[in-house]
Amino acid sequence: MQALLALIVVGPLVGAAAALLPAPPGLRGKSPDQAVLRHGVVVTGVVLAAALVLALGFDHDQPSRMQATTDVPWIPALDVRIHLGVDGISLPLLVLTALLTFLCALYSYFRMPAGPSPKAFVALILVLESGTLATFAVLDLVLFFLAFEMVLIPMYFLIARWGGAGRQAAAWKFILFTLLGSVVMLLGLLLVGLQAGTFDMVALAAANGRGLTTSVQVIAVLAIGIGLAVKTPMWPLHSWLPDAHTAAPTVGSVLLAGVLLKMGTYGFVRIVLPIAPDGMRVFAPYLAAFAVAGIVYGSLACLALARPGNKGDLKRLIAYSSVGHMGFVLLGIATMTPTGVNGALFANIAHGLITGLLFFLVGALKDRYGTADLDTLAGATGAALYGRAPRLGGLLAFAAVASLGLPGLAGFWGEMLALFGAFDPAEGLSRPAFLVFMAIGGFGTLLTAAYLLVVVRRVCMGGPRPAGELAIADVQGYEFAAWTPLVALTVLAGLWPAVLLGLTDPAVQKLLAGGKQ
Repeated sequence: MQALLALIVVGPLVGAAAALLPAPPGLRGKSPDQAVLRHGVVVTGVVLAAALVLALGFDHDQPSRMQATTDVPWIPALDVRIHLGVDGISLPLLVLTALLTFLCALYSYFRMPAGPSPKAFVALILVLESGTLATFAVLDLVLFFLAFEMVLIPMYFLIARWGGAGRQAAAWKFILFTLLGSVVMLLGLLLVGLQAGTFDMVALAAANGRGLTTSVQVIAVLAIGIGLAVKTPMWPLHSWLPDAHTAAPTVGSVLLAGVLLKMGTYGFVRIVLPIAPDGMRVFAPYLAAFAVAGIVYGSLACLALARPGNKGDLKRLIAYSSVGHMGFVLLGIATMTPTGVNGALFANIAHGLITGLLFFLVGALKDRYGTADLDTLAGATGAALYGRAPRLGGLLAFAAVASLGLPGLAGFWGEMLALFGAFDPAEGLSRPAFLVFMAIGGFGTLLTAAYLLVVVRRVCMGGPRPAGELAIADVQGYEFAAWTPLVALTVLAGLWPAVLLGLTDPAVQKLLAGGKQ
């Protein structure tokens, strides 16, 4: 198990280096480009298989215990260690990352985005995967920061070199926002490590703030929280996200929404909540206020984009919807209760599945129509996607109703548990304030349903295809292969939430209790 986790984290890096080398003659296929794209599918497939074996070998009777651990010295002078491990909180995120990266590699094999050499594209995807997996597996604050930063350069180049219109400005905005947030976060991490005498996240979580004064905790939560909030992204630090999504290639948007945003919220749960509980208690009401502001703001922005005549970009609309959905995650974390934090972790996974599917579908629409502009997609009488490409229209409607939180699908449980957590927040937090936050969040669910149903009505419904207009292709075989796992898991998580909650709840209980349970 130790070797397996190390393979999952390091394997993509080795694959990235190999992607830049010439392919052996027998593996080149029809062209070197095809060979390197096939290499990406194989490497990400091996990593996914290893992640699934790790999940099957995981001791599900003890999900709160760190498993598959590696702990060796790296920088003895600072007591920085190469410390890896997984528990019920990080395991689902590891599997989600491996799955989405594999599906993106598979999709790119058949639909490579326009841009430079596929060699660089595949290598960047694999470096991005390695950094994301490392973020969820490392248990040392210094290693966490390094892994957290490792994903920035690959995503920058994916947007800047393979993106669409406005890609250079969007890429610079992305990296400047996240780098500035990360500098502040590093100061907070160093403050915690130096004051506590260790950078080990397990030992710090077990101490549960003991050894750190309240003032140190407050400063640390503010500094670390800013860096994590930018990556999440929390309103009003979200403005880089719509531009990045609109300009990014399809697989870049899938990975950005599906896994990169989860790194910020994971940091709140893994680092801020257990290590600095007193500081978190000070900022929890403010975090909840920003969270519900983001829920309403994201929904109103989506409603504005969905209105006829506003030339709203469908990718941009889904990006703003992510601001709202991640608001529910932050609200659950801010309650500091097992119910709210479990809801946040569930909503993380659900958002990765559903929004990943939505960006795949919008990418397919853009490939077919040549644009993601809602007015163009809808046309004068509606796009009538149900009639022109019924499978594509049905999948878009499915993803939309899953995103709005329809009971029985994955999007429902996380939002519901986050609102339940706000109904009865942790001791020491103002219940009247959180009841107001709960009410605003509940209103946000209505706004979410409104804009998503408007999108479905405009894009999927309408009159018959005008004479002379070319038909569009329905779902292709490679698209079916890439999207089916996301649909199946969205239904499975919605009908059987215990699959995830059984993993996360014991680990969350232990984390919030400071390792006492």
